[in-house]
Amino acid sequence: MPVARSERLLTLLQTLRRYRRPVTGTVLAQETGVSLRTLYRDIASLQAQGAMIEGEAGIGYVLKPGFMLPPMMFSEEELEALVLGSRWVARAAEPRLAGAGADALAKIAAVLPADMREMIDSAALFVGPKRRDEDKADVSAIRKAIRLERILELHYGDEQGRISRRRVWPFGLGYYEHVRVLMAWCELRQDFRHFRTDRIIDMALHEVRYPRRRTVLLKEWRETQDVPVEN
Repeated sequence: MPVARSERLLTLLQTLRRYRRPVTGTVLAQETGVSLRTLYRDIASLQAQGAMIEGEAGIGYVLKPGFMLPPMMFSEEELEALVLGSRWVARAAEPRLAGAGADALAKIAAVLPADMREMIDSAALFVGPKRRDEDKADVSAIRKAIRLERILELHYGDEQGRISRRRVWPFGLGYYEHVRVLMAWCELRQDFRHFRTDRIIDMALHEVRYPRRRTVLLKEWRETQDVPVEN
């Protein structure tokens, strides 16, 4: 059954959003299931409608950051993913981030057609019980340090209860099933280290910005830990 043109254009936009660098028309045509000629025509149509797509045939195309798809164009599965993600954040994240997730979903629901709002309200996707280990550290302050690229000074207890003082450069925060883990460069060890937030006894946020960019640290950490890049 042929795909409606509006759905085809939406699929093309969503495909472009997954790429951070220019991608060739051949790759886009293969991923969206259309001919190269149709692909070029669809890109021209989207550009005429205001989509910020840069590039040209033979070189590649990229969707400029900041271009937002109207929420009413979400598919049923995308809405289910948003509901499930919001419910997981409400269970796994600290209260401030959990509230932000609920607020974001409410903003999306407010501009959806009535039938799609009903889908959000009746989504039968659930998340298990809240994790057991509670944080001693202020996780929202950790997220702030990551955003601002500021040094954190920690008093940290290991599995044996030994306490050490660490100055770290925080660049990531992992939300796992039962724990949250701070990823950072440790000045003491001169290497990447992982710190469970429930073992951080206390901490201080310094006004000093650490000397390297967070994106560089994250890239090097991914390489050393063999962690794939998320699109």
